Amino acid sequence: MSTVPDYAPESKTAQDRKGAPLPTPTPAPGPKLRATNVNFFYGTFQALYDISLDMQEHLVTALIGPSGCGKSTFLRNLNRINDTVRNSRMEGKILLDNEDVREVDVTNLRRRVGMVFQRPNPFPKSIFENIAYGLKINGMAKRSEMRDKVERSLRRAALWDEVKDKLHESAYALSGGQQQRLCIARALAVNPEVLLLDEPCSALDPVSTAKIEELMLQLRSSCTVAIVTHNMQQAARVSDVTAFLLEGKLIECRPTAQLFTNPADPRTEAYITGRFG
Repeated sequence: MSTVPDYAPESKTAQDRKGAPLPTPTPAPGPKLRATNVNFFYGTFQALYDISLDMQEHLVTALIGPSGCGKSTFLRNLNRINDTVRNSRMEGKILLDNEDVREVDVTNLRRRVGMVFQRPNPFPKSIFENIAYGLKINGMAKRSEMRDKVERSLRRAALWDEVKDKLHESAYALSGGQQQRLCIARALAVNPEVLLLDEPCSALDPVSTAKIEELMLQLRSSCTVAIVTHNMQQAARVSDVTAFLLEGKLIECRPTAQLFTNPADPRTEAYITGRFG
């Protein structure tokens, strides 16, 4: 089984407004998420082969690899999004705090394990209602508390200052980068324990990408983060641990600095040096 470190490298430490490093939380013993011998099938096509991977609490884990290697498929198994795919099935186990995710109520699971997709997908509602929606359906805020909770979520997503004067305007009026941060704020509103990010910056400009990368560094203080990315520089900048997948198989998983400077497998080295992919 792949193991991951119980620390976050100092180089990835976020800073507070005065420039001082924010303390890196000490993860609890044992992984937040543990995948063991996971195989996944779309009908007769096998997309994942015997993947075992631990994701430690309060760390950012990046999944890298060429297109079609199974990164997004694996990520979507973590909160059972793939349950909606006809004729698909998973073998093996995925544990959240040592509890099999298939035995957790799916609505509760997706509250605890939030997800943000490649392209921004705000609801056709106001900015305010996009954030308030999850709070309402989960009964997590009284009417008198709603505005404060919406503001808190937007602040956590580094969006409040940009939208505070237009909360009741359509979310579609925001730029692409703002819409993606709104989707992150919407996921954060229900206080997830894990946040899954599937290529969250692939459709964004460099300025928006930089804002979301800084946000990821800050978020690990309050939740566990897993990100799928094709951008190896992004993985190096934001992640504590990197897992390399190829043809549906986990090739290796190591602390990010070690994987990029001293990969254990020649296939990893070939990929990160641009010889394929």
